[in-house]
Amino acid sequence: MKKLPIGIQTFSEIRAGNYAYVDKTGIAVDLITRYKYCFLSRPRRFGKSLFVDTLHNLFEGKKELFEGLAADTAHNWSKKHPVIKISFGGGNFRSMEMVQISIRETLWDNERRLGVSCGISAVSAGFGRLIKAVKEQYGQPVVILIDEYDKPILDNIDQPQIALEVREELKAFYSVIKDNDAHIRFAFLTGVSKFPKVSIFSGINNIEDISLTPEFSAICGYTQKDLETVFSQHLQGADMAQVRLWYDGYHFLGENVYNPFDILLFLRGRKQFKNYWFETGTPSFLIKLLQKQRFFLPQLSNIKAGDELLSSFDVDNITPVPLLFQTGYLAIKEVRQRDTFISYTLGFPNLEVSAAFNSSLVDLFSENAQRNEMQMNMYFALADQDLDQFKTAIHALFAAIPYHNYTNNEIARYEGFYASVIYAWLASSRLCLTVEDCTNKGRIDMSVEMDEIIYLIEFKVDMPQNAALEQIKLKNYHEKYQSKGKKIILIGIGFSSEERNVTEFLWEQVLAHHHTQDTR
Repeated sequence: MKKLPIGIQTFSEIRAGNYAYVDKTGIAVDLITRYKYCFLSRPRRFGKSLFVDTLHNLFEGKKELFEGLAADTAHNWSKKHPVIKISFGGGNFRSMEMVQISIRETLWDNERRLGVSCGISAVSAGFGRLIKAVKEQYGQPVVILIDEYDKPILDNIDQPQIALEVREELKAFYSVIKDNDAHIRFAFLTGVSKFPKVSIFSGINNIEDISLTPEFSAICGYTQKDLETVFSQHLQGADMAQVRLWYDGYHFLGENVYNPFDILLFLRGRKQFKNYWFETGTPSFLIKLLQKQRFFLPQLSNIKAGDELLSSFDVDNITPVPLLFQTGYLAIKEVRQRDTFISYTLGFPNLEVSAAFNSSLVDLFSENAQRNEMQMNMYFALADQDLDQFKTAIHALFAAIPYHNYTNNEIARYEGFYASVIYAWLASSRLCLTVEDCTNKGRIDMSVEMDEIIYLIEFKVDMPQNAALEQIKLKNYHEKYQSKGKKIILIGIGFSSEERNVTEFLWEQVLAHHHTQDTR
């Protein structure tokens, strides 16, 4: 059985070390045949760096590494090209000085590796001299590979002024590519986020964004076929339905892919289901951004977006949805196109992200050391169909929210606060939630589906008695679930903004075609 390539981003090491490898070389050949300048956005730890290194070896003509792979017979090995490779994947970029030092050191490393001398001092000018010197030395157009192009900006996303300064520095640096078009064979840039062309890639008008190009949807990540072939032996005995539920769900308008980091650590971890990818980088900035913008949290499971929301964002105009999508916390669930209009439905890609992200959201509201116990109480109350216990658990949840969370927390100043709190707690407990009717006006219908029962929940704030339960009955949401043959219970929950807690909790069971009298 081949070894698992955990943390290995070097193509030659994987090929020489008998590691399992998902062949992306055919995609690489297709890419360099079709494009001269291209850009790829993918979440962190998704295999971008390994793909960049694969391109590096391909252009340098190291045919022996590709024996038996798709590129072995598909690539023209008669022509080699020198490669300038720049990576911002490591390092500390918390100041402009650190960014400039890192770039200069990277350019010096390329000088030494390629055997040229340019006298690099200024960042942008040095880059331009390096391109010309390499072209002259080798007599062939240069290949430029830039990995994690946006990391110096994202590292300062919480420091807007520094982030803007870094953006302008990188804009000048990347503009060198345009100025040296005659000396370049191919340029490929990867990153997590997509900034507007005018913001970063000024002048490189013909750069192609392949991030949502269907033919390159599987350029990073593992497909279902990859799991069934490359990792078939490793996955013996694994519950594949659960593997799909936990780690699949990334959709880039082509074939679905699994998170490769999750799959590799799941296999190394004796097939235990854990939040492997999420725990490598908690999105604290995104959580704070949602809080600051008073985002209606249940909307996270069912967001409607157009091209303008998925295309880009900028340092001085950050909105949550594009950033959540590009960083991998949201994924495309459905695409609808009519004429020239395209609509995307976004939601959490899988159980890992849904539960872990919402667990982080819970921290917005609660400082309770007994959080796990409270989550279990809510979960088992629903599993046991103990509605009195569920009511008690919700009451305890709001009673435990510190007073300063209401007075200082912006998200508590609008009606959706109450629905957002319960949504975050239930979703973090790995319950199967569906938000039926998303609004930001304090009204929401939420379904919770379990093995034997479905709960349909309506929330109301400062409304007349029975309003919540009557509203959910009026909408007749239960009708769409009756074909599943499960017990259906409607729950109406009323809150008081003055008391900051539950003031009404009514529930009613639905039978085949009528309601019972079991209302409380």
